[in-house]
Amino acid sequence: MTPPYGLKILVMAAALGSTVPAWGGDTSETGVRPLVAALHVHSSISTGGLSLEQVVEQAEKLGLDAVLLSDNFLLQYEYGIWPLRGVFRRTVALPSVLEHGVGQYLAEIAAVQARHQGVLLIPGIEVAPHYYWTGSLPERNLTMHDAQKNLLVFGLAQPEDYAALPVAGNPSSYRYGWTSALSLTPGLLFVPAAWLWRRHNYRTRLVGVVPYKLTDRYRTPALLLAGLALLLLLHASPLGQPVFSIYESGLGYRPYQALIDTAVQRGGTVVWSMPEARAFHVQAYGLLGQVTIKTNPYPDALLFTTGYTAFGGVYEETRTATRPGGIWDQVIGLYLNGHRAKPPYATGELAFHGPGHDAKALDRVLTVFWVRDRTAAGLAEAMQAGHMYGVEQYRKEFGLRLESFRVECQGGSRGAGSGDTLDPQGARDLTVHVSVSATDRGAHPIKVTIIRSGQVVARLVGETPFDHRFVDERVHSNERMAYRVEIRGDGEILSNPIFVKPSA
Repeated sequence: MTPPYGLKILVMAAALGSTVPAWGGDTSETGVRPLVAALHVHSSISTGGLSLEQVVEQAEKLGLDAVLLSDNFLLQYEYGIWPLRGVFRRTVALPSVLEHGVGQYLAEIAAVQARHQGVLLIPGIEVAPHYYWTGSLPERNLTMHDAQKNLLVFGLAQPEDYAALPVAGNPSSYRYGWTSALSLTPGLLFVPAAWLWRRHNYRTRLVGVVPYKLTDRYRTPALLLAGLALLLLLHASPLGQPVFSIYESGLGYRPYQALIDTAVQRGGTVVWSMPEARAFHVQAYGLLGQVTIKTNPYPDALLFTTGYTAFGGVYEETRTATRPGGIWDQVIGLYLNGHRAKPPYATGELAFHGPGHDAKALDRVLTVFWVRDRTAAGLAEAMQAGHMYGVEQYRKEFGLRLESFRVECQGGSRGAGSGDTLDPQGARDLTVHVSVSATDRGAHPIKVTIIRSGQVVARLVGETPFDHRFVDERVHSNERMAYRVEIRGDGEILSNPIFVKPSA
């Protein structure tokens, strides 16, 4: 029997060698090593300009350890004219994983992985669970909202896992019930239509003295009735009902929470994609005229949804959610105070479509995972635990790297790293250790900001190689806190938080 697609990928990944990347070697005190990855990469299966093979070849040339694919799950948009939206509708579709075939997509990834075992190739999708319409054609203000409010999903191993995702346009996720049966009731009109078609009346008419026998038939009304039945059935198709209507504008984050819950239940990891990116353009769609397509920034998604693992924290757009005291710190505070089951972590997010798209290189924005095993399972474990940081490289010649970020106490005998929790057990000597270097091993100026629970507690200036221990003297022994760092210079680094939770 052929192994499941996801199992084949994990088995091949487990067989990979342990080549140490240029970003650093083993960190002996924690038993982990850096794994450098490009997260959010498209191939030609959806909207990318490179094949899967070419993507991996590019990653090999750049010395990357992993590529997390985010091919578009479904790019299909439709608008129907009321009251017969199912009949008078326009559909626009672009290449996507669902159109390509999920099984085929996973099989091709497994085949490419088998040929290129030096780079982990992780299957994933980018998905906008819901979009909706406002305005109308007569008023010339027809607008499609939130077509680019995206989530990234990794870790779904089987085609049926993807089929279950509640996404507008994904018929496999549609609901069937009494409303579906009700949609078939116009078919009953074919019965009287057939009766009218067969019915006839005979009557006799005299023309002069000659009688003629005439037959009256009812085929015109029969055809009209059959045509009406067919029209109503077309309007009702598909018989299944989407979980959320694209003509309903007041759903808020319900469609997104539904997708997060479904993906997580099936073993997936969900990342909010570029929550402060915006999209706006006006496009002509034939008889529909000009349609406005827009997606407003959605950083509040981090507050109003739960269950996701991370969000794009470093990417090539203006960002405010990661500023000290911003939405990210607010959600971290909810976790510290017991109002969230898990904290949100930040990743670097590339959104790579090809070397000619937005002049992006595959190593422009990276996520560095601190992994115990250089495998797909090891990467997934690190992402779930927040053992990672995002980095943007401003220059081709070199990039910054975070050699160490730890919170320590009791003279350094106890400590924790990104995503982990430290119980100081009454110790008051909390020390933040930050070590930064450059991939060319050169001296480059940097600014380091240490943030504690949304408040800046230190601003440090230096150059690489940089190593500093900051003693935080303004803390209470029973205070719950989260430390994180931002580093800027000829590049940017955003760490994930280290939590300090004193035992009761």
